[in-house]
Amino acid sequence: MLTGALTSPGRGMFFSTRDLAPGDRVAAWERTLSQVFVNLEVAVDGDRPWAGELAAERWGALQIATEVFGPGTILRGAGSVAADQRTHILVRQQLDGDALLLQDGRMAELVPGRLAFHDARRPFRIVLPRRQRARILMMPRALLRLEEAQLSVLSGTVVDEAGEGAVALLLPSLCGLLEEVTRATTARREQLARVAAEILATVALEQVSRRPTSALWERITVSVRARLGEPGLAPQDIADQHGISLRYLHRLFQLHGTTVNGWVRMRRLEAARQELAQSGPAHRSIAAVAARWGFTSPSHFSRTFREAYGMSPMQWRSAAEADARSRC
Repeated sequence: MLTGALTSPGRGMFFSTRDLAPGDRVAAWERTLSQVFVNLEVAVDGDRPWAGELAAERWGALQIATEVFGPGTILRGAGSVAADQRTHILVRQQLDGDALLLQDGRMAELVPGRLAFHDARRPFRIVLPRRQRARILMMPRALLRLEEAQLSVLSGTVVDEAGEGAVALLLPSLCGLLEEVTRATTARREQLARVAAEILATVALEQVSRRPTSALWERITVSVRARLGEPGLAPQDIADQHGISLRYLHRLFQLHGTTVNGWVRMRRLEAARQELAQSGPAHRSIAAVAARWGFTSPSHFSRTFREAYGMSPMQWRSAAEADARSRC
């Protein structure tokens, strides 16, 4: 039975469906999950036996729960998101059995040793093919210190010890620390929970850094191409346009092997080179082409063009015209 609500640090609760009539279990389990986490819906196969157990405690901003449930499905649909304003981030760490977590078009296959982030602000589904046990951590989204665009990259992705970099080092420490929280004295649990939250934030940042969002990259590069003619176009303008921090913008371009200014400069040079290759009496002067593609100084344009292509803009135009005549 439900023995408490998470209203203050250290206050715990436990719930089990075992003493309930089979016909009452789904509604009671759904109600309990929605109270402890966020509004959720539960579905089970009526022909298969099941039971659910949930133990949870809150320490500071971090809530730690252990769920035993399955087979069944846990759903946070669009209606639940609209009706429930809680916007926490949840982390599912698989302890026994397996689970599928689906959010934002991604599917995280969870087995013991893996965890996945999911965002209560958007719909998600957790499919449990058999009875399983998992630890669920819930925290305010601000605790991860990530931009919204970064959080959308994070959701529905698998984190495990087989990863590279900091994740491979931090995940075992996080798992051990969470086990220690359950065994520690009351005086130490909140301190350990704070450390666990910091490790989670570091793991989340590392995970995001390794998975740049293709959709965001596409939106940024398309918009920048449309603004190449703006001489004053700066990284801060681009970041503001897309609602991300300047730091994240630079990190996104770094993950694609370039810099913001370097990428803009090369796109401007490519566009100018294409225009210079166009033949005909109506073509623009080299200075006009440079200005059209955001270069404020013709001499700087010529120098940059030569560095990139090994010839001056005039030489490139002459070569392109000669090639066009030879094909006539």
